Amino acid sequence: MPLIRCGLIGCKSRVLINMNTKHPNLIKIGKIIRELRASQGYSQEEFAAISGLGRTYMGRIERGEQNISIQNLIRVALALKVEVGALIPKLQQLHDPCSVDNNKN
Repeated sequence: MPLIRCGLIGCKSRVLINMNTKHPNLIKIGKIIRELRASQGYSQEEFAAISGLGRTYMGRIERGEQNISIQNLIRVALALKVEVGALIPKLQQLHDPCSVDNNKN
């Protein structure tokens, strides 16, 4: 199981995070993207082609298994014709990325 050290600015301590564990923030972002994509009638494969991203990559994003870069988030927003902020949950719904307990939803 790959581990990474969480060293984000503002984290009070550095913790090891198991990268095979889905972080609730990524799950929520993926769910928003999947719902918007489906509501516009795109299959995952069609949407991946339109956005210029790989189908398997988009699948991992939608399942919350893959972190998404800001540049790719912008590509997704452009393809969906929504504001980038529409893809990110409200602050009250997000969890500390350095939290040891990543299984809280």
